[in-house]
Amino acid sequence: MTKMTTNHPEIHTDPPLPCPAPIVFGMIGGKWKLTILQILIFHGTKRFGELRRQIDGITQTMLTSQLRALEADGLVTRKVYAEVPPRVEYSASPDALALAPVFKAMHRWWEERSA
Repeated sequence: MTKMTTNHPEIHTDPPLPCPAPIVFGMIGGKWKLTILQILIFHGTKRFGELRRQIDGITQTMLTSQLRALEADGLVTRKVYAEVPPRVEYSASPDALALAPVFKAMHRWWEERSA
């Protein structure tokens, strides 16, 4: 069995898949990750509280968990400022910014479908 290189060790393929979709889906899938990425990609750097206010229904625990997973996968960068109280900002990484055309394509698809 071949183990794919990812932060999602549960994803295995035998033989290796020619398409990385399962890895990508593991990185950006779920209820909240796409919403977090959309905000950071199109609206820039945000503090934790700003993100939480912009995402209706997300709990503090879930936002923390999702941000950590996105950071581990290299899609979000976290900057901590040495202040009291500490200030933490989250930004889309260059890899995440490269997803902007995908988000725009989904938006166009939705508009065309809804017309």
